Amino acid sequence: MLNLAVCVSGGGTNLQAVIDSIENKAVTNAKIKVVISNNPGAYALERAKNHGIKGVCISPKDFGSREEFNQAFLAQLDYFQVDLVVLAGFLVVLPESMTQKYRNRIINVHPSLIPSFCGTGYYGLKVHEGALARGVKVTGATVHFVDEGTDTGPIILQQPVMVEQGDTPETLQRRVMEQAEWKILPKAIDLIANGKVQVADGKALILDELGTCV
Repeated sequence: MLNLAVCVSGGGTNLQAVIDSIENKAVTNAKIKVVISNNPGAYALERAKNHGIKGVCISPKDFGSREEFNQAFLAQLDYFQVDLVVLAGFLVVLPESMTQKYRNRIINVHPSLIPSFCGTGYYGLKVHEGALARGVKVTGATVHFVDEGTDTGPIILQQPVMVEQGDTPETLQRRVMEQAEWKILPKAIDLIANGKVQVADGKALILDELGTCV
């Protein structure tokens, strides 16, 4: 059983997609041990409570230094014996000590087709504003492993979404969530939980039932 920590800063719609997928058995061999938020008012914590999942708030504002916060964050992951950290709209830069300790055990969902509209400054609506300003016809979402860079880790899954005439950043954001993020984040967790993802030469490989790449 893969023990998950899902880290969220806001409403937690991606968290809900994961919870639903575990409850309806679309995701197997995985369990959410804890939901962690840096925001005490995050509705994600209420979602966790509604499903009997432990919720923890760890805010940098509650610590004297960033290093103290980083240590407290890592201590929570160790306490809950987490196997995989899922960043689902978590607006906190992870310390290098964490990405090293949890190498290839942290995944993130990003609302674009990486390497487009990603990296420093691209988060939330800013991603979709960038896509619309550039006039792309196809956008989407990416689930990737997290390394020391920003959106630079090995890509696990991607799902394209068509940009429609008249889209606003808000309508595009919603459609990317519904058609891509809520689908590929649970799928990536299921693949990892069932031993079907392997990282080699900086790339994430998807394995079939026989253990060969697909």
